[in-house]
Amino acid sequence: MKYSFFVLIASLFLISCSAQNSGATAVDVERLAQADLVIPENIEAVVKTPEEWKEVLSDQEYYVLREKGTERSFTGPYWDNKKEGIYTCRGCDLPLFDATTKFTSGTGWPSFWQPLAKQVVKEDIDYNIGYKRTEILCARCEGHLGHVFDDGPRPTGLRYCMNGAALNFVAVDAEKKSK
Repeated sequence: MKYSFFVLIASLFLISCSAQNSGATAVDVERLAQADLVIPENIEAVVKTPEEWKEVLSDQEYYVLREKGTERSFTGPYWDNKKEGIYTCRGCDLPLFDATTKFTSGTGWPSFWQPLAKQVVKEDIDYNIGYKRTEILCARCEGHLGHVFDDGPRPTGLRYCMNGAALNFVAVDAEKKSK
């Protein structure tokens, strides 16, 4: 009996770990539906000329997304947002982060412990300030979002430190949430 109980607990733990590390979870899909969003099965690239990007982005958004800039801490629109919803790419509206994974990092930038799904972000190595960092890009438009660090909270231990100027926020529909 004790052995069966141990096997059951170990199995549940392994299932839980694999769910955390596989793309979107059932909860993610439900939250996306509450915000009328979906993650496309095949993420097709959005490619625009600098002039086309400048037509749809503000100067600050262009600087961050297209020139890999960084907004000043505590100045972006979402560093202290506590509402329920989904954060999308400001350049192409790809859903990126769920507000349930957002945490207060004290850095002045919106911080998350994981993206909605692995396929919505790309990683690149960045030496722009003299040392190696992992840059996070939107998987659809390759806009610069921020960086990921290994000093975040459980369960991942990661801190996706994003620029608010690179994000949009879509609130969760309260009516859909209660159903």
